[in-house]
Amino acid sequence: MRRMMIAGNWKMNTDRSSGTALAAGLASHVAGKNLTADVLVAPPFPYLEAVRETLGSSGIQLGAQNCSSEAEGAYTGEVSVGMLQDVGCQWVILGHSERRHILKETDSFINQKTRLALSKGLGVILCVGELLEEREASQTDEVLDRQMAGGLAEVSAADLSNVIIAYEPVWAIGTGKTATPDMADDAHAHIRGWLAENYDEDAANSMRILYGGSVKPSNAAELLGQPNVDGALVGGASLTVDNFGPIIDAGLSADKS
Repeated sequence: MRRMMIAGNWKMNTDRSSGTALAAGLASHVAGKNLTADVLVAPPFPYLEAVRETLGSSGIQLGAQNCSSEAEGAYTGEVSVGMLQDVGCQWVILGHSERRHILKETDSFINQKTRLALSKGLGVILCVGELLEEREASQTDEVLDRQMAGGLAEVSAADLSNVIIAYEPVWAIGTGKTATPDMADDAHAHIRGWLAENYDEDAANSMRILYGGSVKPSNAAELLGQPNVDGALVGGASLTVDNFGPIIDAGLSADKS
């Protein structure tokens, strides 16, 4: 069975003081609990090491919000996979809709990063999802197929075990709108079907697929209770213990492992 993951994407929020305070609060929240689900936070680059030190032995994992498509060299402003691993990152979020649509990242560029991260042993949370106009035009499945095929091109079945998919309907990110539990599960089931067709049933059944799109304490339990939803990629609600803590608890209660 699949192990739940509750991941907090802090985006371009917090400073060193508030970020470490948040990490300390989350570490306190999970203290003494049986972590039957994976819990992860992805702070901004400058605070990764400070947050890692604050998390200590809490069991909360560390992720990054992006990485370079190159391993090293003259790439001003870039952060390499090796650098992320050096400060303790276990995962990197790639293909987030904000990078696709604001920074114009393409599937092939995301795939380049994905293959590099996997080749170095860094886990990848690969984000896919449709725009509102694509959903209204009944193109959701087509968009998901294209992004999955592009993002996972030349990724082997063996490497797939170090990948998590995050379905994030773009129209539900930061808007307060949320896909209904049935809508989320349908999209996750389609992704699982794509994996079965393009890899095999084992790959499809073992893949963890997170939902990301205005997850909050009030809807987390119902979303996480869906059969094909294996966790959440949480944005704004991950920035306070009062909001992220109950989502973590919902993940622990819904654990499917």
